[in-house]
Amino acid sequence: MSEHKATIKWVRKDPEFLKGRYSREHTWTFPGGVVVPASPAPSVVPAPWSNPANVDPEEAYVAAISSCHMLSFLHIASRRGFRIDDYEDDAVGVMARNEHDVPWVSSVTLHPKTVYSGTTRPTPEEEAQLHHHAHEQCFIANSIKTEVIVRPVKG
Repeated sequence: MSEHKATIKWVRKDPEFLKGRYSREHTWTFPGGVVVPASPAPSVVPAPWSNPANVDPEEAYVAAISSCHMLSFLHIASRRGFRIDDYEDDAVGVMARNEHDVPWVSSVTLHPKTVYSGTTRPTPEEEAQLHHHAHEQCFIANSIKTEVIVRPVKG
């Protein structure tokens, strides 16, 4: 169907690599030219070997899930005649340990807050259905084993 690419680049800057004392800062470059400074989370790799100002992979994962859900939701809502003026989500990912004691993002909870305008607005039940269908159609949600929970915030 399609391909999606990213170039991840890391360069050693520290002489004590073999002792584990090296920066894990790196970049993500996307085909459109956007370069994102990345780093492990300081809770995983402490400073100075990480940079809390950079995006960590777990944050990017949570953002990708939220963004995909939003894009599916906007598409479905527009098709059903609901005009959306604003959509904001304070998504939260939770790390846990799996059966092999390996950390993983076990759940992501979305907290979408949607502002509608126009004469046709969804009832709470219709909005819940929109989110349900958005989750079913989200490419990312269909690609992961992480539990995704949607808890809309009333505006």
